[in-house]
Amino acid sequence: MALWHPKLFHCLKEYDSGTFVSDLIAGVTVGLVALPLAMAFAIASGLTPQAGIYCAIVTGFLASLLGGSKTQISGPTGAFVVVIAGIVAKYGVGGLFMCTMMAGVILVIMGLTGMGSAVKFIPRPIVIGFTNGIALLIASTQIKDFFGLKVENVPGELVERMEVLVQKADTFTPLEFALGLTSLAVIVFFTKFVPKVPGAIVVLFGSTIAVSVLNLDVATIGTKFGGIPAGLPQLHIPPFQGRMILKLLSPALTVAMLGAIESLLSAVVADRMSKDKHNPNTELFAQGVANLVSPLFGGLPATGAIARTATNIRSGGKTPMAGIIHALTLLVVLAAAAPLAKNVPLASLAAILFVVAYNMGEWREIPEILRLGKRDVSVWAVTFFLTVFADLTVAVEFGMVMAALVFISRVALTTTVSQVTDDYLQKGWQHILQDKKIPEYATIFRIHGPFLFGSTDKLDEVENRIPELPPVVILRLRNMTAIDATGLHALEMLADKLHESGRALLLCGAPWQPTKMIQRAEFERHVGAENICENVEAALERAATVYQEMRSPNA
Repeated sequence: MALWHPKLFHCLKEYDSGTFVSDLIAGVTVGLVALPLAMAFAIASGLTPQAGIYCAIVTGFLASLLGGSKTQISGPTGAFVVVIAGIVAKYGVGGLFMCTMMAGVILVIMGLTGMGSAVKFIPRPIVIGFTNGIALLIASTQIKDFFGLKVENVPGELVERMEVLVQKADTFTPLEFALGLTSLAVIVFFTKFVPKVPGAIVVLFGSTIAVSVLNLDVATIGTKFGGIPAGLPQLHIPPFQGRMILKLLSPALTVAMLGAIESLLSAVVADRMSKDKHNPNTELFAQGVANLVSPLFGGLPATGAIARTATNIRSGGKTPMAGIIHALTLLVVLAAAAPLAKNVPLASLAAILFVVAYNMGEWREIPEILRLGKRDVSVWAVTFFLTVFADLTVAVEFGMVMAALVFISRVALTTTVSQVTDDYLQKGWQHILQDKKIPEYATIFRIHGPFLFGSTDKLDEVENRIPELPPVVILRLRNMTAIDATGLHALEMLADKLHESGRALLLCGAPWQPTKMIQRAEFERHVGAENICENVEAALERAATVYQEMRSPNA
């Protein structure tokens, strides 16, 4: 248990009224934002809307109470929609509850055994590939409600689903489409012009009022589910079926790994925004407990939610108390206003999920991957297409096998045998450090060995010391034999953090493979072409120029 250090316990030591007010405002805000998302995710997963709200309440409370991040908000997310829908279709709701609890046990074990850092061994092309695929699948599941198509049973497979939707195109309902399109426009407008007001909240309340006042004849939560039961979620222990354990092991592993990946990615985003450092093992333990308890109240699997976490921080959330208040806000809404939810139109919830799918898709990362060469592109493409046309488990398995093969090939390609010549010795003098004087305005870090997925956390040595570093930071890459998409992304993040702190980053001495990858990725966008130097001698000369430019009043 030495690995378990909840952030809340540390924060309460210095907690005061000012911090509570900030947490209260942020908690209420993010609670209202979570309401439409929780319902939309549950409906898209093939369950009742209250299942999403119950999940958000239980997991949001427990993950904040026990977790390793100050500002992370947990609950149902879009990443689980496709996985949950598949489990429910194959094993029923009871199978989903059992699968979620099994995933919870796996996450608890991962947290207690210190495996929180193991998630770093999943390469970025795989993460981007299945995120792209999940986003596309989520969007495809919302076409029916957005256009008001009359389809009783929507197939689970993408190709079959699209065929049925095209066949039923003549059942298009103009009023529901207009409502969905208006909702989409409102969300986009508020996101762009009034970012402090969450568009999803405006759409939820605005569309519900419109349906109630104008008596619009559209599909709603009431027409499909009969509304949402008022009152607190009831404790109910799902029946345990021993014969289902082996059958559910694979989907449970998928839920656990997806929950671990998204939680830790969200926690990293939270760290960046709040200038904090999360404890990955404590976070996984908390997510495991939350997923163990969620099914006991009829809830879905849950994980850290990047959008809600960002909303929490932007709204002033300082400690895990904001996450607890977010859960209590949802509980109050459920107890006091559940009957009003019957008029929430499904077309508006579909619009909200379209925006969620777009935001979670990481679409801007695709051009970055395509620039990096056929190896990274093949890993991304296989993961993406298997996510869309097979399932997430198969996609990640094949992606990891391909990533391992790419790793082996990169290491093999960068292993060389060559004769030491006079020319080699002469050029080597420009790279060695022993005869160079490092000025006080600069510092040099070196990366030694392959900088591939699984090793990028080594940059913490630089990131953790940024406040105390001099104005110019030089990364010596002379002995960095190889780099991949994950390594490049880590360098880009470091460059951006250094620049945000008012410091400059210079790269020098990269061998042929890293040089080729840096050029393909157009890394000069982050540091400037003039700050990518051939050797450490040139980097020190450039550092002097950069420092003078920093000191110049016209700089």
